[in-house]
Amino acid sequence: MSGRHDVETGDRTETEALLPTGPQQTQEELYLSSPTKANATYSYVRPCVEQRVGVLYLVAAFMLGASAVVLGQLAICGRDCFTPRTSADCALPTHVSTGEHAFAPPYVGSTSVHNYPPPKPTNAYPSLFPSDVGYPGGTPTGAEAALVATAPAYPMHTGQCSHELLAPAKIESDVGDDDSDATISKKKSFNIFQSWGNLSPWFSIKPGHFGVDSTADAPETCRITGLHFLHRHGARYPTAWASYGGPANFGTKLHEDPSSWNASGSLDFLNDWTYKLGEELLTPFGRQQLYDLGISMRMKYGFLLENFTATNTIPVFRTESQDRMLNSAINFALGFFGHPLDGQYQQSITIEADGFNNTLAPYKTCPNSRIPHKADRGQWYIQRWAEIYLKDARKRLQKHLHGIELSIEDTYTMQQLCPYETVALGYSKFCELFTEEEWAGFDYALDLQFWYGSAFGSPVARVQGIGYVQELIARLTHTPIAVHNSSTNSTLNDNPITFPLNQSLYADATHEVVVLNIITALNLTTFTKGGPLPYTHIPKNRSFRVAELAPFATNIQFQLLECTSLPGQQIRVIINDGVAPLTGIKGCPKQKDGMCPVSTFVEAQKEIIKETDWNYDCYGDWTVPEGTEWETTTGSPPQPEEMAGLKW
Repeated sequence: MSGRHDVETGDRTETEALLPTGPQQTQEELYLSSPTKANATYSYVRPCVEQRVGVLYLVAAFMLGASAVVLGQLAICGRDCFTPRTSADCALPTHVSTGEHAFAPPYVGSTSVHNYPPPKPTNAYPSLFPSDVGYPGGTPTGAEAALVATAPAYPMHTGQCSHELLAPAKIESDVGDDDSDATISKKKSFNIFQSWGNLSPWFSIKPGHFGVDSTADAPETCRITGLHFLHRHGARYPTAWASYGGPANFGTKLHEDPSSWNASGSLDFLNDWTYKLGEELLTPFGRQQLYDLGISMRMKYGFLLENFTATNTIPVFRTESQDRMLNSAINFALGFFGHPLDGQYQQSITIEADGFNNTLAPYKTCPNSRIPHKADRGQWYIQRWAEIYLKDARKRLQKHLHGIELSIEDTYTMQQLCPYETVALGYSKFCELFTEEEWAGFDYALDLQFWYGSAFGSPVARVQGIGYVQELIARLTHTPIAVHNSSTNSTLNDNPITFPLNQSLYADATHEVVVLNIITALNLTTFTKGGPLPYTHIPKNRSFRVAELAPFATNIQFQLLECTSLPGQQIRVIINDGVAPLTGIKGCPKQKDGMCPVSTFVEAQKEIIKETDWNYDCYGDWTVPEGTEWETTTGSPPQPEEMAGLKW
């Protein structure tokens, strides 16, 4: 009886708390309640019975309203309101046509923010809401998943995470008619989510695309014995700086003088648009990417955890201190291990800051990597390529933007806003503004940026990736790093607790630039086929595509195998589920499944490590000219004798 009384009392108390108190209010009072009144409500309640109104009441209301309009006009503009006006008096500004906004509202282009959670919520009582109250019920475990070893097929990833991201219903027509209903897509091969370079969500590479017609599951006669897993952070807001473009800059340009411009046609949405992107943090979609990635890796490689149970240990995973990096690693772990994380693994967080050696952020201790003409060579190429592929787009969009001049860089920035808004907000109107060919041009522009800034065309790419390669060799050989002559951190690396050498499973989180540095340092020359990238056109069948190698949440599986058909332990490099050829690595054979003996792989990498001079590459007083006068496909700077022959 007391229990029922408690329930009834609780229900009544909750109901009273949710309903208005005091005398019954009229419809008008409910709608117009002042926010300063206690218990005020803003709910609009439609009356069940309509009130009847008499004819005299309507006539009186009409006359009163007409009188109010006349008096209001006299108060605003005096007798001039009622004097005849010529057509010239009523002419609109030259940039405004009938039916368009006279000018944009003051908030257009401004930054919109929503800071959650509130810093000091008034209803937060942690002691009343513990995360664990005991009584878990039965918790027997089952066998670990081993999809790569047991499944008949390897699951492929589309990149959209169950379609949380919405593609535009139509895009700009290739003939430049933005009133057409050009559906997405004219070409079956076109996928807008895979046309954003490093801003694309990661997706599976089909077997054979990189040159090895094999999937990532265990080849026949082989079993997987270990995994070294490297991944990028998930989708994020734009970074604080951009050498070319920069989404925030476009918002600033519109917001400087909104009363001087307006937009029409396909750009009509700009009349009310605000900049809603934060800076560098993971987006909700980015969190999901890493959570899903963690689940997929547990399903594929969960059986490797049995080795830790056998040795009574838990894994050590690594990330670094940047917010998006740490949260990517935590979300990956939540997907891989499940909540709670305590006791299941240990997360090493290296510091990304000046003065701290860090193989996951090597640019912090390599001064030459922060000198623009050495480390940001892609800007020269991207500027010239944008002038070519965005020439028509700029003219087309300018017709719908009145009172403000669009530059080629502005047009490129509008393209940047499409992927950034999509991965942050789920959808972007900017995506509709460009043709498939222009999206192909944007994708290639980012190839140019990263080829010359972080990969094989950069003079500081290999040296920045070499520290991670040293760590990989130490782990493969179960031998501590003998000499710390790169970005390796002796304090952490020489400690078997913080840098263990006997795990069957490793996971490291880093940036896309570092992923490309490492691919370059490993000498995966299949991606250099065709030589340096031109800025004048898109080469056919290019092997280097950033959307395939370094998108959001990109990942590399260094897979260890033992095979009855091959002697010794084997290694494979699998980038976003695509098996990469290792034939560019000295001694590695052309093998149908992309495998190379670990001993051969290690010796080749040791030779590359020996050839890489950290002091010269990172601190040397060498220089390179802009553009095509000097090129590299090894990611290394010019040697002194080579510099002597350069023209300036």
